[in-house]
Amino acid sequence: MKVGVCGTGRMGGSIAQRLVAVGHEVGVWNRDTAKTKPLVEAGAKAFVSPAALAEGCDVTIVMLLNDAATEAVYRGPNGLLQAKLNGKLVIDMSTIQPQTMKSVGDAVAKMGAAFVECPVGGSKAPAREGKLFGLVGGSDPDVARARPLLEQLCRRIEHVGPIGAGSTLKLAVNLPLLVYWQALGESLTICKPLNLPPERLIDILSDTNGATGAMKARGPNIAKVLGGAPLGETAFGITAAKKDLATAVQFAASINAELPVAKSALACFEEAERDGLGEADATTVSVHWTRRKPKS
Repeated sequence: MKVGVCGTGRMGGSIAQRLVAVGHEVGVWNRDTAKTKPLVEAGAKAFVSPAALAEGCDVTIVMLLNDAATEAVYRGPNGLLQAKLNGKLVIDMSTIQPQTMKSVGDAVAKMGAAFVECPVGGSKAPAREGKLFGLVGGSDPDVARARPLLEQLCRRIEHVGPIGAGSTLKLAVNLPLLVYWQALGESLTICKPLNLPPERLIDILSDTNGATGAMKARGPNIAKVLGGAPLGETAFGITAAKKDLATAVQFAASINAELPVAKSALACFEEAERDGLGEADATTVSVHWTRRKPKS
């Protein structure tokens, strides 16, 4: 099958690698063409625009950073909505506002294409291994059409409702994890007077009911950074995490809900980004808090 990947950042690039590995004829597009070069070297074909990508492939998978990028890639010059989409399938895996997902989905459907949203849980390694968690929104026929391909990318697929439902649930999935990384930083801060070795402290905290599954997996890396080791590889950056928290807060406001804890965590992620950690892994926000000088 000819499958295009529109947006080849950390996640989109990893998804493209997976598609190449399982034997698809893969096309790629990214605003920064440097990010497509490793994929082309691995066997993918680069396209000059989103419209060209969609016309040259049977299925287009979209993985973009935020709502602004989504609007530009769909509605901009040579964007996806400029392509001849009749009969095509578009799968959008971006984490964006549910309203934005509905808007672009409706526009794609009006052009005679099938549209499915599938925001995913997981980072680069699960993406390369086909072990993401897909949160799907769309009509039953469109989801049935997309499912064989999604099964090659996801360990679990949950069809949770119409377009917008997947985006809503993805915001709900990310919110407690991101709040946890900030809470962990605060927990580590009050442990500083104990002067315990970082490895021992993280081991103790990981073996409690307060720890998340992610903490159990990422704890050793956090301990190394606490001990002074360089920042490790970024699976999910602070800037992207900040965007997801902001998106959740904005969506909550649109349905007259309040997220006071998420708002507080968002401010902490924003501060870490201002301090130059935007490209660091989201877990770094925990270490950043322990090293932060209290505001006067």
